[in-house]
Amino acid sequence: MSNLLVIEVSPRGPYSVSRNLAKRFTEKWQSSHGGDVAVRDLSTTDVPYISLPWIGGAFTPPEQHSPEMVEAIRVSDELIAELKATDEILIATPMYNFSIPAVLKSWVDHVLRVGVTFSPSYEGLVTGKKVTVIIATGGDFSPGAPFESANVASAYLRQVLGLIGITDLNIILAGPTLTVDQGQTTIDDFSERFEPALEAAAS
Repeated sequence: MSNLLVIEVSPRGPYSVSRNLAKRFTEKWQSSHGGDVAVRDLSTTDVPYISLPWIGGAFTPPEQHSPEMVEAIRVSDELIAELKATDEILIATPMYNFSIPAVLKSWVDHVLRVGVTFSPSYEGLVTGKKVTVIIATGGDFSPGAPFESANVASAYLRQVLGLIGITDLNIILAGPTLTVDQGQTTIDDFSERFEPALEAAAS
């Protein structure tokens, strides 16, 4: 039986398009796979920025770690363990200024560790995972749209996940969410448009 790790990012709670789509995806995934679902909500998780003790802990042997180093990489160890323990991953995030939110970038910084998730020769050590990324965008960044080339988020996530060995990656761009914020449509009606993409990704 497969299991799914859902990584939530948006701080907007019930007003979040990415969370609404993640809920729909999870329901379809459970219907299809019947597995366990774990949720990592980055909006409520303390994911500190990389510090000097963290660097020391990540780049020295465990037997040389000071208590400060051990504490600094504790979150990293936890996030990596949960990543390695799952079969499939869903990352549901808004786009901020053409890229990803700072807290998701911090998550990336914690899970990309040489010798742990990728080798010194840049071979991925987290293989055999399937990832779906839902990116809620205020504007339209879909293929052929005027701002398609400004979408840094998709390329960045594809690159960093590929570094650790995750290449089975499907990105769903959900935009423009401004139509929801401006009252032109409801969040449910907006999300309904992405049902076929969610169904295909969750199967």
